[in-house]
Parts: sequence; C-alpha cells; structure tokens
Amino acid sequence: VQLQASGGGLVQAGGSLRLSCAASGNIFSINYMGWYRQAPGKQRELIAAITSGGRTNYPDSVRGRFTVSRDNAKKTGYLEMNRLKPEDTAVYYCNADVLRYGSLNPVSYWGQGTLVTVSS
Repeated sequence: VQLQASGGGLVQAGGSLRLSCAASGNIFSINYMGWYRQAPGKQRELIAAITSGGRTNYPDSVRGRFTVSRDNAKKTGYLEMNRLKPEDTAVYYCNADVLRYGSLNPVSYWGQGTLVTVSS
C-alpha cells in the first residue's frame, strides 16, 4: 500500500491550495484518513481528519479555513486550504488506516509529505 501526496507549493497569504492523497495497492477499505503538518522546529500536528462515514474534525487553528474530504471510489483524500497564512507553512502529510484484502486489522500508512509555503 502506498499513499501519494501532492498539491503543495508556494502561495501568497490569503491564497488557496488543494492537496491530494491517493492510495494504491492491496486495499479493501480505508477507514480513517488524516492530514498532518510539521513546521521547522515543531512537532507534527493533526490538522484534519475524516472517517469512512464522512465525519470530520479540525483543530481551532484551521477550522473554517481548511476542508477535508474523500472520494472512496478513487481511494483519494483531499485537503482544501483557504485563506492561507504564513504560519501554515509546513510539510503536509497524509495518513490513512487501511484494511487490506485478507487482513483482519487495519494498518496505518503515511504519505511522503508535500511542502506548502505561504509567503507574506
């Protein structure tokens, strides 16, 4: 199973970006999907999560600006980021709990990270 994150880049403050996380491989179902970020010198933090049923969760720092979604048929998750701020600059990672065919328990996988830089 692989998670491929994409969509990062350089954007001015107030702008928008859309990140994607495509899962591939031996996948029966994807339960939880989450987006994390890690800024230089800081710990990785959870910024958005979505369950298989579509329930979402955000910390206060991004609520109202970021929207997480998923397309189960495409095995892809998305993070729409609006009104970006310089403090949103970080490497963004996707994470998914994947149930593989023939397995009884889900396994957590991480994407490789995509850099988002917000200029002031």
